[in-house]
Amino acid sequence: MIHAPPHEGAAPAARILVAEDDDAMRAMLVYTLRRAGYTVVEVEDGFELGDYMAMMRGHGGTLAPPDLIVSDVRMPGRTGLEALGRLRAQGVTCPVLLLSAFADAETHAEALRLGARRLLDKPVDLDVLKAAVRDAVAPA
Repeated sequence: MIHAPPHEGAAPAARILVAEDDDAMRAMLVYTLRRAGYTVVEVEDGFELGDYMAMMRGHGGTLAPPDLIVSDVRMPGRTGLEALGRLRAQGVTCPVLLLSAFADAETHAEALRLGARRLLDKPVDLDVLKAAVRDAVAPA
């Protein structure tokens, strides 16, 4: 299930793709990011994340890709780390923030090796999340 509300407002907001299998956590992330002024698309797992990105590429560049991906690490089917690895192998370069309640030093190292911008530990502090998002989507 992919949810993308129509864009409202005059100024385009950064587009964020949120992949989280826990409904309550996904709702909280989406609500927080929308309240912060971002346009948010939500998917339920790593497979949908890959499907969404493939759909973006399949439209010949007519659909704008996300400016940032925020993904849980531990999801059924395809983990956030697996999804990140596949995206990087396909040439997707947008920043990725990963979230995990089970991250050890090895998981952090793997996330960085695969090109994640950051791995935030759950329960995520929403102010830390918003700061990480601002940093990731700030103009260079």
